[in-house]
Amino acid sequence: MSVRAVLFDVDFTLAKPGPDLGPEGYCRVAARYGLRLDPARYPQARAEAVKTLQRHPELRHDEELWFAFTERIIRGMGGDGDAARDFAVEMTRLWEDSENFDLYDDVLPVIARLRAHGLRLGLVSNSGREIADFVAHHRLDVDCAITSRAHGWAKPHESIFRAALELLGVAAGEAAMVGDSVEEDVEGARALGMQAFLIDRESRHDPTAGALADLWGLPAALGL
Repeated sequence: MSVRAVLFDVDFTLAKPGPDLGPEGYCRVAARYGLRLDPARYPQARAEAVKTLQRHPELRHDEELWFAFTERIIRGMGGDGDAARDFAVEMTRLWEDSENFDLYDDVLPVIARLRAHGLRLGLVSNSGREIADFVAHHRLDVDCAITSRAHGWAKPHESIFRAALELLGVAAGEAAMVGDSVEEDVEGARALGMQAFLIDRESRHDPTAGALADLWGLPAALGL
C-alpha cells in the first residue's frame, strides 16, 4: 500500500536549537545565577548527559527527566552550585520557545514537495513546547501536531503515534515516520507497521544503518 501520510519528529529533524540554547547561551544565563561555566566543556557535558538520560518507565511525559538532564549539562560545564537546579529549569523552559529554533534549509522545500504529491503531514514530538505556536511561528504546512506533554505518552509508546494517525485519518500501513532517534522514531513507528526513516544530520549513526543525511532524499525514499 502506498504512503498517504508522513509524520515528522521536530528537534534535530526539522529544527535545530539557536545560539541561546548552545554553550554561550548557557554561560549568559549562568551569570544571573552566580555561576561560571566553561563553554568549551559543553559538547562533552551534553554527551555524558545523553548517556545517563532515562525515560519514564511507563513512557509517560515527565518534565523532571529534562530538568535533571539539563542540570547534568550545567554541572558538567563547571556549574556546581546550589543554584544549578533553578538554572536548569530556566534553560529547559527556553527549549519551549519557538523563537529559539531555526528550521533546516531543506524543511520547507521538502514539505512543499510532499504536499504537491497530496500527502498528509503531521508532527510528533517528545517535548513540552506549545506545538501550535511552533507550527505558526515557522509557517509549517501540516495537518496535525502532537507533543508528549499534551498527549501524556512519549515516543516510542504506540499511543502517541496512533493519536497522530487518527487525526490524519490514515492506517499505520499507509504512513511513514521520519526522525533522528532509532529507538523513539524508527523502532517505535515500525512496531505499529509504519515505514520509518532515520535522519542523521550530525553523522552520529553507523553508516550501515541506512540513514538519510538530510530531508532532500526523503521524496525518493518514499518512492515519489
